[in-house]
Amino acid sequence: MTPSEGPRVLQFCHGYDGPFLDCARQYAQLFAGTPYKVTTVYLTGEPGIEAAQGSASDEVVFLGYDSKDVRGLKLAAIRELKRILRGRDFRLCIAHRFKPAYVALLASDLPVIAVHHAFDDYRRLSRRLFAGYFRRRLSLLGVSDAVRDDIRACLPSWPAERIETLYNRIDVAALKAAQLDRRAARQALELPEDAWVVGNVGRLHPDKDQATLLRGFAEALPQLPAGSLLAILGSGRLEAELKALAGTLGIDRQVRFLGQIPEARRYFRAFDVFALSSDHEPFGMVLLEAMAAGVPLIATDCGGGREVVEGVGTLFPLGDAAALATGLVCLAGLDEAARAACAQAMERRLQERFSDQAVARRFWALPMTVPFVPD
Repeated sequence: MTPSEGPRVLQFCHGYDGPFLDCARQYAQLFAGTPYKVTTVYLTGEPGIEAAQGSASDEVVFLGYDSKDVRGLKLAAIRELKRILRGRDFRLCIAHRFKPAYVALLASDLPVIAVHHAFDDYRRLSRRLFAGYFRRRLSLLGVSDAVRDDIRACLPSWPAERIETLYNRIDVAALKAAQLDRRAARQALELPEDAWVVGNVGRLHPDKDQATLLRGFAEALPQLPAGSLLAILGSGRLEAELKALAGTLGIDRQVRFLGQIPEARRYFRAFDVFALSSDHEPFGMVLLEAMAAGVPLIATDCGGGREVVEGVGTLFPLGDAAALATGLVCLAGLDEAARAACAQAMERRLQERFSDQAVARRFWALPMTVPFVPD
């Protein structure tokens, strides 16, 4: 697409894999209805129509590098970005993750807002020194207060207003419209219509700690409704180990490992409860997707997940299978009125804190964006 004239914002992303395509959409959407046009540039990944359309941007550029091509100084990427910027009225860069921020700072003189989606991005001394060198035009965002506080701890001399929080968010109406109803979702996932189902969506990886989920479900099972199931959507290197654990716990017939499901967010209404057992989740987009489906939540009381769930769901200590079991039993006892009240509370939380509209208001009120507020 040919970009129109006028002030522009550069959004620079490492890639569009996993949740990062929607992250690009989220940040491009912040400039809808403003004089700014958004150019989104992907450092890695082949050009694709789905990625171009999903970016919700006025212009999308795919640099097409492989991850191994952008190690070290990344000189070719710096040259490419300079070419894109040349002769155009870019006012601001939003860079997702450290590597794009690094390239953007070296390739331009733009103010850069670096968005951080994980913990420990500034634990390395080299990164702290680099950030300090560009401190005059670099601001930092964490996707949760937990990530923000981790960055502030690594950069204690930085003023607090230069390291802020901007939550991940969803287009609530669009997501609700895309989610299948309970019966259709269960049919698609081949789950029994009458079973009480605990759902989990995520990589089969130590960070997601599905081992605690299996242990908690096994402990709760005797007190759960007859025929209860645990459905785990995702794939990863721990699949064989987790299946073996289910067998050891004697629950292999009650656990469905459903593998990688494209657009898993569409099927959340298949669950009676959504459980997230992750170890210090930076945010937890799956929690918003479960909330949009009206599914009661139980999650670990740590990381960014606490900020999503606290007050509208159940929290349990990290790795505490017994507490998880207690929470599952309590949630199984909810009657229809209690489930409806829970769904209403989650809907309010989404609209007030995690909707596109709520986060846009927050973005334009941040000290770091005040110089760019549209007239």
